[in-house]
Amino acid sequence: MAENVETETVRTVKRGKPKAADARTLDEFLIRPNPQDPRLTERVRGTDQDGREIETPVVMERPVTIFLNGQEIVTAMTINDYPEYLAIGFLLNQNMLHPDDSIESVDYDDELEIVVVRTERETNYEEKLKKKTRTSGCAQGTVFGDLMEKFEDIALPEDAVIKTSWLYSLTRKVNSTPSLYLEAGAIHGCVLCQEDRPLLYMEDVGRHNAVDKIAGYMFRHDISPADKIFYTTGRLTSEMVIKTVQMGIPILASRSGFTAWGVDLARKANLTLIGRAKGKRFMALAGAQRIVYDIDPGQFAEEDKKHQRKAARDD
Repeated sequence: MAENVETETVRTVKRGKPKAADARTLDEFLIRPNPQDPRLTERVRGTDQDGREIETPVVMERPVTIFLNGQEIVTAMTINDYPEYLAIGFLLNQNMLHPDDSIESVDYDDELEIVVVRTERETNYEEKLKKKTRTSGCAQGTVFGDLMEKFEDIALPEDAVIKTSWLYSLTRKVNSTPSLYLEAGAIHGCVLCQEDRPLLYMEDVGRHNAVDKIAGYMFRHDISPADKIFYTTGRLTSEMVIKTVQMGIPILASRSGFTAWGVDLARKANLTLIGRAKGKRFMALAGAQRIVYDIDPGQFAEEDKKHQRKAARDD
């Protein structure tokens, strides 16, 4: 941990923050970030562009090794706030856990930094583990070679909708919620939403970890994906599209931009893909038939620059 410093000689760096979130907004979340959790950041000394001493919070990352029954699967670099949900979600999104699997136990050892998921069904993924593909996600995301087998068979619900008023409301609520990003930066966020209500807000050093934690929570608490919206602060890559489709969520939105393969996969899967959603602006490159234009965007002001995340500028 960083050593203590004299406050009169060290200037504390504070990131620009939006106005405090409305208490009613915070009450909507089932889970939301806790930027004051001492396990997630530490204060570090340095110097700024003028050569002055500063002290600033930085995000901590830790290795967590995931086991499925007796088999080691992967080691993930993560902030490690919800290791159990991370492990379950990762295994689900790699098709190593099935939606109808019965999980007998999930055990996390903080000292050894391992989480073990045990299932009633016997598993052996030795051959699958040989076919790893490193993804475009930050912190070296990993997927496995036969991931597309399930993707091509998924039918997303046709009757799901997203109203433009919901989208505008969600971006404002997420952006004003206290978070590790606002405290220290260097992190991505993902939010599971229903209409204009944010339900689960997870952050991590890799966007794929944040997705997996939400998938794990949904599995453990039997949350239906059919009427949900998935919101991310990061790019709309192939991995983000694949995981959203595998989770059965019909709508994916982001503050940031697209990759060509992400758009192509979204169109094949009939996923609604909305990007560059900030202020009153957005664009949809797939599944636009689910969008209901129920409000005049002229009623909304453009985002103040101090409210913009880095992701809004194509992080």
